[in-house]
Amino acid sequence: MAAEWSPGVQYNIGDVVQYSGHRYRIIQPHFSQGDWTPDATPALWGRLPDETPQGYQPSYGQPQQPIEQNRPTLGEPQQSGPNWDEHKHQKVDIPHEEQQKNWWDLDDKRKKELEIGGGLALGAALLGGGLFAYKHHQKNEEEKKATAWGLQQWLSDAQNRTEQFHRNGPSTPVTWVLVHGKNLPSDLIPGGEADGERIYIARGFHDGSIQVGKASPRFKQGGVVGYGHDEINLETYEVLVGDPRSVRWVEHSGRLDLGSLGARPVEAGRESDGTPLYIAKAQVHNTITPGKISERLDGAFIPIDGTEKKVKDYSILCYAF
Repeated sequence: MAAEWSPGVQYNIGDVVQYSGHRYRIIQPHFSQGDWTPDATPALWGRLPDETPQGYQPSYGQPQQPIEQNRPTLGEPQQSGPNWDEHKHQKVDIPHEEQQKNWWDLDDKRKKELEIGGGLALGAALLGGGLFAYKHHQKNEEEKKATAWGLQQWLSDAQNRTEQFHRNGPSTPVTWVLVHGKNLPSDLIPGGEADGERIYIARGFHDGSIQVGKASPRFKQGGVVGYGHDEINLETYEVLVGDPRSVRWVEHSGRLDLGSLGARPVEAGRESDGTPLYIAKAQVHNTITPGKISERLDGAFIPIDGTEKKVKDYSILCYAF
């Protein structure tokens, strides 16, 4: 009998819990929170088939389904298991150092080991589960694998950082903390305002990048980032928490020039090519909304009204000291 799921517990690979009458197996090790219940976090837990009650016997009157013999055709390569995006669990060890590598930096032999051993299982589950917008038809198989690898790399880092934050408290002036849905933590860094309600700073994985945006219970899934002139709603994302006195907003205009900024901007995200992204905020219509800026952009890009608005004059979040 599996133990009941509880908040405030460190769950690791191999753990199985009971929740609301169903069993769940851990997908990604993490420190549980009250709003990360197994039924609400498919990125963390996989539901197991319900156990057949004792004494039950299937009807002998049901016709038996023929067993398919998957015999490879002559000259056709034999499969050693499920496809890379069909694994349910990770069966291959991935050292922390390797998790930090780009998919393209791994050699072909190691890539194959990861594919066969379910090393992309979490990323594939997230992409296929609809938590992140993902245009499969626009990518070849290798690009899909790279995206799945990057997604689980980001999630693993976010979970580890969040676990350390909840366990030991803040170790830096501001911290990115992983959240799911609209249940936001306290001590959030404000990033704007709309209709008298505060808007907070968010970031999340999308299409090989970590994009910067906004968070509020007023949004459809809680988090929003801008990408490719679209607003992308995210249910699993990070928010920036910390001491508001440790940061300040510095006014800027046009293309970002770090040399003339006179302060160090808070690290936020990155484009898929590695270009760093920073946190901007600007007034658009009657709102002040956070968005992104980089040295390659000639203005801040603010996610609002279903698109991204390019704004010439904006403020960028920097450390206060």
